[in-house]
Amino acid sequence: MSTRQIKLPGANRTIEDYALRGPGNFTPAAPGTALNRISYSAAHVVADGRAAIDPWLECAIDWDATISYRRHLWSMGLGVAEAMDTAQRGMGLDWPTSLELIGRSIDAARDTPGALLASGCGTDHLAPEAARSVDDVIRAYEEQMAAIEALGGRLILMASRALARVATGPDDYERVYDRVLGQAREPVILHWLGDMFDPALKGYWGSADSGAAMATALGIIAANSSKVDGIKISLLDKDKEVAMRRRLPSGVRMYTGDDFNYAELIAGDGVGDEPTHRHSDALLGIFDAIAPAASAALAALAGGDEARFHAILAPTVPLSRHIFCAPTRFYKTGVVFMAWINGHQDHFVMVGGQQSSRSLPHLCELFRLADGAGLVRDPDLALERMRHLLALHGVSA
Repeated sequence: MSTRQIKLPGANRTIEDYALRGPGNFTPAAPGTALNRISYSAAHVVADGRAAIDPWLECAIDWDATISYRRHLWSMGLGVAEAMDTAQRGMGLDWPTSLELIGRSIDAARDTPGALLASGCGTDHLAPEAARSVDDVIRAYEEQMAAIEALGGRLILMASRALARVATGPDDYERVYDRVLGQAREPVILHWLGDMFDPALKGYWGSADSGAAMATALGIIAANSSKVDGIKISLLDKDKEVAMRRRLPSGVRMYTGDDFNYAELIAGDGVGDEPTHRHSDALLGIFDAIAPAASAALAALAGGDEARFHAILAPTVPLSRHIFCAPTRFYKTGVVFMAWINGHQDHFVMVGGQQSSRSLPHLCELFRLADGAGLVRDPDLALERMRHLLALHGVSA
C-alpha cells in the first residue's frame, strides 16, 4: 500500500482504501493584497485539552493556539468575526470567556497591519428563561456593547435567544434594535441566524414567515441606516438573501452567511441600482475551514478572473455542505476537525466536548472531501492524525 493511502470506513460499514491527492494548486493572497470583497471568517476557538475541568460544564481555552489561528487568517487577507457561533458561542463558550477572547483578539489585531476584526455582541449572559421583558434584553445588549466598545472593538449585533423568547411581535424587535443601535459608537453588523443553526431563534424578527421577518428587519435597518454597516444572514437560502440584498439602503452591505451557496453570492449577479445590491460580501464559518482556498479565490476575483474564483471554490462547496449538514448547529465539529488534521492545533478536543457531536463516518467523508478540495496541506500529518482517530474508534487503518 502507498504511504499516502488509508483504509476508511465507507457506506454500510465497509472499509475502503483511499489515496490522498494532496494540496491544491492555489496560493492564498499575500499580505496587503487588495480584495474587492469584505470577507470575515468566523473563527473557532482551540480548547485547552489538558485542563483539569468538567468539559461539559466548564470552558478552558488554549489562548496561544487560538490567537495564532487568527493571525493565520489575517495573513491571508481575511478578516476575523470574533466570538460568534463558530467559536461555540452559546454552545460551550460563555460570556466572560468570550469577552476575554475579544480582548485578546483586539490586542493581536493592533499588532497586525491591516487586520480586520469585528466581535459578537449578544445577550447570552442572560438566560432566556430569566428574561421577563424586552427591557431585560435591552439591558443585556447594553452591557455587552459597553464592555466590547471599552476594549476598542467593533460590533456584530448577534441574534438573541432571550429576545426570541420574550418578544410578542415585530414591535418588540423594533424597540430593542432602535434602542441598541442608537447607542452604538460606530456602524455595526446585524446578524440573522436561522433556526437551522439555533432552534431557539425560530420566528426571529417577530414572525415565522420569512417574508414578514425580512420586512421587519429591513424596516429596522432603514430607520437606523447610519448605524448599520451591513447584515449577515444565515438562512441557507440564496434567493431570500438576494431578495433582501436588493432592498438594502444605499451603503448597507449584505454579508453572506450562506455556507451552501457562498461562491455565487459573493461573485454576484450584477443586478441592482447600488453596487452593494449586485453582490454579497462575506461573514462565513466555512471560511475558517477553507481559508487558503477562500483567500486565493478572492484574490482571483479581485484580479478580474472570475473563472479562476469559481474553479477554486467549486470543490469546497460539497465540503461545506457536508460540514453544515443537519443538524447544522454541530458544524463547529467539522471546522475544528479541519484545523486539527491540518496541524493548526495538536488535539481534537472541543469546548463542551463537542468533538463527539459528529460520527466517525461523517468525519471520514469530511476527510475525503477536504482532500478533494485541495485543503489537506500536509498529507503525512493528516494521515497520522486520521489513523489515531480511527484507532480510537476501533478501526485499524
